[in-house]
Amino acid sequence: MIGSLNHRKMRFRRLSAGILLGFTLVPLCAVAQERITFTPPPPLAEAATAFQPRPAADLLEAQIVLCRMNLSCGSIDGIFGPQTQAALRAFQRTRHLRVHGDFDEPTRRELILTRPAFTSISVAEADLAALRPVTPTWLEKSKANRLGYSSILEWAAERGHAHPNLVRRLNPQVDWDRIEPGTTLIIPDTERPETTERAASLLIHLEGKTLQAFDETGRLLMHFPCSIAQRVEKRPVGRIDVTVIAMDPNYTFDPAVFPESAEARELNRKLIIPPGPNNPVGLAWIGLSLPGYGIHGTPEPEKVGRTESHGCFRLANWNARTLSQTVWIGLPVHVEE
Repeated sequence: MIGSLNHRKMRFRRLSAGILLGFTLVPLCAVAQERITFTPPPPLAEAATAFQPRPAADLLEAQIVLCRMNLSCGSIDGIFGPQTQAALRAFQRTRHLRVHGDFDEPTRRELILTRPAFTSISVAEADLAALRPVTPTWLEKSKANRLGYSSILEWAAERGHAHPNLVRRLNPQVDWDRIEPGTTLIIPDTERPETTERAASLLIHLEGKTLQAFDETGRLLMHFPCSIAQRVEKRPVGRIDVTVIAMDPNYTFDPAVFPESAEARELNRKLIIPPGPNNPVGLAWIGLSLPGYGIHGTPEPEKVGRTESHGCFRLANWNARTLSQTVWIGLPVHVEE
């Protein structure tokens, strides 16, 4: 049995590497932006026993390693794109490698997987009971007790810091419309320790759509994709400071900020939107000294860095929560074009 499982494990690595890497079969540029194809990982009990640290076998594992280091490529999906390239550049700088953003062999050898890439989670009755459909209007949102997860797929994807499409591919046997208590799901293992280091500054790069945190020596602590304002005049440049840190915040909906919304044009009052992962500012809010501006989470993490905001800086929920552990009132935030 163990020999069979090891064979499946090696087959998974070879198949993933052949399709994703580019240094074995095809040029990396040939797979950029393409959907991955792979077999599910081997049984987790076998994968977790006597695991020996090793370099990432493919791009998917590389994204998981980067995520564990707080060098995020956004929602993990196994696809090479601008956010993964930016995360690889950040990693290459920390390792004093040639900085180009490609997933080449020298970079792969430095991306060390210290435990299995995947883990399993079990769906409990409480998880199913907490699901709520996301109401379509601002008024209906304001009447809810909490804006929790709308589906187990959304819940599992957030747990694994992953794109929902990847979670589906990792669990091809699951009927997502008929999840029962006790269902076991495979997701990327992205658990990372609580951040204890205090940031000395944040840098938001508007053109690159990235947010980075540095310590007092200038060492990079975190690198996250970031959404920015759609309108150029709402993109501040220069120094601003952190003024508020709030976990699991509510959100004040101001109709004046959403002139494109027919509902907002009809409302004549502000609304308080309850907290939760589907709250417009997600699971964390870091208020800034520029009125109305903040760094916050989002209900659609897979869109971070790919869509534009009304002025704030949006991160994936998991990255916003991690960032909130290292920031402090008065922390300087430098925004550059």
